[in-house]
Amino acid sequence: MRLSELVNDGYMEKKDLNCAETILYGANEVYRLGLDPECLKLAAGFGGGMGIESTCGALTGAIMVLGRIFAREKGHDTPRLKELCAEFLEDYRRQMGSIDCKPLKDRYRSEDLNCRVVVLKSAEMLEQLIEKESGG
Repeated sequence: MRLSELVNDGYMEKKDLNCAETILYGANEVYRLGLDPECLKLAAGFGGGMGIESTCGALTGAIMVLGRIFAREKGHDTPRLKELCAEFLEDYRRQMGSIDCKPLKDRYRSEDLNCRVVVLKSAEMLEQLIEKESGG
């Protein structure tokens, strides 16, 4: 199953996860990242734009996934990671109009789907970037 399929099937709502958790937990399952429940808790504080409607949690969750997949040991020894993160965020901003929680919620959030549209777009873009970078 793909990450976007998990999100589209209501993974966020079924698991009662915030946007960042949805991306990280879902990617952990799909990409077999090997993150245990204690590691997954790292995403908890990134929902709701880190609680202040700043950078969208679905995007910070995706950046965590990129780091887990592509970082050698740390960011400084993986210059390509910085480029991937910048590419991801700029593409998202161009396609969705912002990378911040508040304007994204104002534009895309609904009563019935909550922020699923935003999380789904992040999942789709993350999948595409991983596939492109992995040569698959």
